[in-house]
Amino acid sequence: MKHAKRLVLTTTAVATAAAGLFLGTTAGNAGATEPASAAAAVKAPAAPAALAVPDGNKLTGVFAAHGVQTYTCTDGAWKFLEPAATLSDKRGRTVALHSRGPVWVSTVDGSAVNASAIANSPKTGTIPELLLQATATRGTGAFADVSYIQRLNTTGGVAPTTACTGTEQVGVQYTATYAFYKPAK
Repeated sequence: MKHAKRLVLTTTAVATAAAGLFLGTTAGNAGATEPASAAAAVKAPAAPAALAVPDGNKLTGVFAAHGVQTYTCTDGAWKFLEPAATLSDKRGRTVALHSRGPVWVSTVDGSAVNASAIANSPKTGTIPELLLQATATRGTGAFADVSYIQRLNTTGGVAPTTACTGTEQVGVQYTATYAFYKPAK
């Protein structure tokens, strides 16, 4: 049953991304993202001091994310399993998928970045804000050479507080802003 739920979540995320690309193409945008220079001109969202990106890195993209934080029942308690979210540009076009790893994959150019959380800032009633450091990248597009990612402005996504049984899974809606940084050259 848990594999079926994961499949539904992943299928939903992929379908949303495909719809975003289709709509972008039919509107004459061909799924294009903002040029790197325009993305760099975007102001970084406010972040707690604990999540500051080290000097020598520059902002290259800021995207809104909507999705779910998936939890699975383990020994009678809810444990985090994986995220499943779509990231959109400022015009609302889907530009990336976010999933277990964590990994972000561009739906525009296929580039990807894996990362690991190195700092967090708890927020009441929502999942914490995070600073993540890239552990691997692939491709030559938007996520090539990403060094750091901030997860900011989080809402929702908190694990249920109720007891659970068996191998149940639940997806809890969340939103966030993801800011991507690359080394300054």
